Order: sequence, then structure tokens, then C-alpha cells
Amino acid sequence: MSSSANKQEWQEKTLDPALKRSAQREDEFQTASGIALDVVYAPDDLSGFDYARELSYPGEYPYTRGVQPTMYRGRVWTMRQYAGFASAEESNRRYRYLLEQGQTGLSVAFDLPTQIGYDSDHPLAEGEVGKVGVPIDTLEDVETLFKEIPLAEVSTSMTINSTAPILLAMYIALARKQGADLTKLDGTIQNDVLKEYIARGTQIFPPQPSLRLTTDIFRYCRESLPRWNTISISGYHIREAGSTAAQEIAFTLANGIAYVKAAVDAGLDVDAFAGRLSFFFASNTDLLEEVAKFRAARRLWARIMKERFAARDARSMMLRFHTQTCGHTLTAQQPSNNIVRVAIQALAAVLGGTQSLHTNSWDEAYATPSADAVTTALRTQQIVAYESGVADTVDPLGGSYLVESLTDALEAESRRYLDRIDAIGGALAAIEQGYQQREIQESSYRTQRGIEAGKKIVVGVNRFVSAYPGIEDIIRVDPAEASKQKERLARVKKERDNTQVARSLARLEEVAKGDENTMEVFAECVEAYASIGEICGVLRRVFGEQKEFLVF
Repeated sequence: MSSSANKQEWQEKTLDPALKRSAQREDEFQTASGIALDVVYAPDDLSGFDYARELSYPGEYPYTRGVQPTMYRGRVWTMRQYAGFASAEESNRRYRYLLEQGQTGLSVAFDLPTQIGYDSDHPLAEGEVGKVGVPIDTLEDVETLFKEIPLAEVSTSMTINSTAPILLAMYIALARKQGADLTKLDGTIQNDVLKEYIARGTQIFPPQPSLRLTTDIFRYCRESLPRWNTISISGYHIREAGSTAAQEIAFTLANGIAYVKAAVDAGLDVDAFAGRLSFFFASNTDLLEEVAKFRAARRLWARIMKERFAARDARSMMLRFHTQTCGHTLTAQQPSNNIVRVAIQALAAVLGGTQSLHTNSWDEAYATPSADAVTTALRTQQIVAYESGVADTVDPLGGSYLVESLTDALEAESRRYLDRIDAIGGALAAIEQGYQQREIQESSYRTQRGIEAGKKIVVGVNRFVSAYPGIEDIIRVDPAEASKQKERLARVKKERDNTQVARSLARLEEVAKGDENTMEVFAECVEAYASIGEICGVLRRVFGEQKEFLVF
């Protein structure tokens, strides 16, 4: 990093030779993403910084300091704890428990068969039912999942992508049964299929029909669910796969650009839907870089929406985001250390201005979190909110020489990635060429090499190692739950009106082959208790299935 004459003069006068040598060891003193850190930061490091333009007040373009003028002084962030168990009944018990403990929003984890559109009795679902989340086959499962939870009174986030419109249709169907006013229904559907091709792999259909389903949700919610966040454009999974902070920003915003362009190309006015876009980022343990990352992402997105898409509504330019602390940083060795890691990551998210937050539990390196562990994770958020003082003022680190310098550096590096993706032809073309995948793989490899070489310290793993007993009392999935789920599905299929199911699925095939919005026919299907596997079976016949991209 370049230094001005004044700063150089200070270093010459003040630092002894040993400190001067340490100040030059850029390979050791750097952020988690590899940005070299100076020994000290001063006003000279912001000589090109336009305070009037960049360091605007909170709630003002380009929203570097926050999307709301008062942020947490008006209302603290939504506290969500992501959860899904081997059955809808068990998941419902956990949700009601968390609400009793002071959680302010629900976050639903679905099992793998649900994510990729297979019923629990499908051969490919064998061994996976209820393993990483709740299994959902029909509307009856959703009714059980939210039993005694009034949907009109909670904000629900559903982490689902390829089958997002089907799960949203089920949620809406239940809300209607409860008599809820859909115009006041509050929540988020992840609905971010592009990052599946990059980092997760639960895509079902080729990109173009997948993008169609995404924009169908945009259009439907604009008219019927105006408060619903229609997409949560996710950098979290990109970071969990091994990306740097700058890559997380760039690849996430590149996907966002692709979604906005797809919606505009489909005939939607940008200001009619962009205000309901939301984002989802990871929060790592490198506290100051993470704070700068969130600030840089907000500023960059505001400029993209204003300059590239000519958005006029201020809400269209605001990057609102949910944060989850980083699962990949949790260690099975000395697992109580994870409580400290999560606290630091939660603090970074709050200092960076998140709108909602999930804190991971200390035992997640072993299994689905226990009730005690998830309570500790929730209490971590509550302590940050009500005891730390960091929520009492907006952007408390704004103006820090280091934080402002890191914000600039991350924005610049993210722009370089975005320019490269634009040159390739956009996010989808870059995904098809394996660009993002290769960049993430290389970053992940460098990080792992650093850990193995001892250059990157992980307490309890490669430094300060001590004998530590494992965890005995962990949640284990009972295989009997999968059998019960299959029995429930068989009963629903026997008791429902199968003539109506066949009629609704035939209508879905007709709509999928044309250009009508699919959401209304999804609603017809789920209200007839058609299963997620039956619905996706129709879409697989019409759209085809995605073949994995080869990355070299």
C-alpha cells in the first residue's frame, strides 16, 4: 500500500529497525482475503477519498453507512435461527421454542430431496430424508411445520432455490387457510439459483427456465405479496465454498445484475421489483475486513442500480441483507472456541449494518444444533444488541482510516471481478465457462495451504492444540423418521382428490410450455396436495435437467 511523505517521515522517526521490518512483512500482516495491511493508517491513506460523496450520512445514497437513517436505534435487526429437523413436527417444536426465547423471525432449512425436487419415497432420496433439514412433500407437511404459528405475525425466511416457487406457493396456501392478509405477509424466499451452479449444486433445470421461475416470483409478488422479499441473492454459500471477501461481493452482485436484467428483459420496470430484492452474506472472523465488506457491497450495488439500470426509486438502490456467521470456521477441535468465533462474526455483521442475522451454534461441526447450543447462539445476538452498545449509533466505525481504506480496497477489487465477468458476457456466461468456480477453488486451495503450513492460525487446530473430549450428547437422525415421512406421503396421496391433482398437473405442463406466469398454477397444484416430486416431474419433462458444468 502506498504511503505519503508524511507517513513515511513518521515511520522513519518513530519505528525502530525491528518494527520497520515487521511493517514490511506484507505476507504475514494481511486480511483473510490477502489485502496487505500497513502498520498504521492515517489521513494520508485517504488522500483520494471524497468525503462529501463517499461518506454520506446513513440512509443516503450510496448507502455506505447504512440503508436507514437511524438503523438499530429505531429497531434492532431481525434475529433468526436457521433450523430444520427430521420431521415437520420436530421442526415446529424448535420454531415455537425459539420464538419463546425471543427470536424475532423464522428461518427454515429443508432436506436435500426437497431442495432438488424429489419426494421422500423416491429412490434417489434414500438415506437423505430429514438429514440436513425438514422434509416437505406436500402442503400437509407445511401445515404441520407451522402449526400454532400465525404466519401474519412472523417473518419467515425459506432457504430454498430450485423448488422455491413451489415452497412459496405452499406457504401462501397455508396463509390463506389461516385467513392472513397476503398484502401484509412478511418474509424472504432465497430463490437464488445461479449460486447453485457456482457453489452448491442443488440446481435442477437449465439456467434459462430457472431464471424464468425466478422472475415469475418477482412478478407475482409485486401484485400479490408486496412486502415479500422475492429473492435473497446469496454470497454466503460462495464464501463457504472458499471465496475471498472481494469475490463474495463481486460474484453475488454479478448474479444480482443477471436477475435484474432478466426481469427487465421480461418486461418489468426496475423500480417495480428492485425494492424487494435482498441479499445474504457470510460474516467471517476477520472483523474489520468484514465490516468493510458490507459497506463496500452497499455502495457498489447502489451505483450499479443507479448507473447501469437507471433506477429512480431510492429503495431500488438499497442493498438490504441477511447475514449468517461462517459455518466453515467452526471446528470440531475445542468446540467451545466456536462460541467466541461466532460472537466476533456477529459483531462484524452488526457493525456492518445487517438487517437480520443468524448466529451458528457451537456444536454445528458435529451435528444439528442442540437446544442448549442454539439458545447460546441466540443469546449471543441479544448480548450484542442490548449490552455491547454497538447498536446505539449508526456505522460506529465510519471514518476509521483503516475501515475506510479497506472499504475502498474491497470495492476496487470487486469492480475488477465484475469487469471481468462483464467481458465474458455476464454471470451466466461466466458460470458456463467455470470462471467463478475456478476462482473460488483457487482461493480455497490457497487458504488450506496456509493453514497446513501454519501461516494461517486456527486456534486448537494448528496452534494451541490440546486434548479435548468430543461431544457425546448430539442430535442424531432416527432412521425411523424417514419411514414415517414416507407413510405420511402415501396416506396423503391416498386421501386426496387424485382427479384434481391430475388436472392441476396437466395445467402446469401447459403453462410451463408457454409463457404464462407459473405461480398461479403452482398454487393450484399444492392446494390439491400434489407433491413436490410430482410437480418437479412435470417441470423436468418440459424444461429438462441441468448437466453439470465441467471446470478445468
